[in-house]
Amino acid sequence: MTESEVLAEFRASEALLQGHFVLSSGKHSANYLQCARVLMSPERASRLAIALAQSLPREIRAAVEVVVSPAMGGIIIGHEMGRALSCDALFLERPEGRFVFRRGFALAPGQKVLMVEDVVTTGLSSRQAMDAVRAAGGEIVAEAALVDRSGGEADLGVPFFPLVSLNFPVYDAGDLPPELAAIPAVKPGSRA
Repeated sequence: MTESEVLAEFRASEALLQGHFVLSSGKHSANYLQCARVLMSPERASRLAIALAQSLPREIRAAVEVVVSPAMGGIIIGHEMGRALSCDALFLERPEGRFVFRRGFALAPGQKVLMVEDVVTTGLSSRQAMDAVRAAGGEIVAEAALVDRSGGEADLGVPFFPLVSLNFPVYDAGDLPPELAAIPAVKPGSRA
């Protein structure tokens, strides 16, 4: 799947939004990718996961024993990646501010994990999720995401394989361009 085909999937599902958004990182942007909308179609989610799985190097695909993704945004694409890679898909939750496994999910010591996210902006959420995986005994072999919006700047400490890379400008709250500052900000993500 080419980058333009991936973006066509986002546009077809009205998942590429424009306005004034506060991202989960706290940064502001005039563009927002509502991955929940692109993943609401099981057929589309499956196509994107298959394309993402196929973009991984063969040695990474062969090493993966389990997929782990952070709730909420990563659950659907993580599940579909598990299907595409023929392995289980677990997810982490943040009930009290830090990621943990719940619902009986556990990792075997040394189990090889592929982290899967919907969107990576700064990489902070991914690194926090990886800390939880390591604390549970897992070994992260790589991270895959539908979208890297970090402009290639996210340092995850493991090989990173996004399906598409977008470089939308992001701003600190005190450094907004006038045209963005004139629009009320909304926070459409899963974290308040």
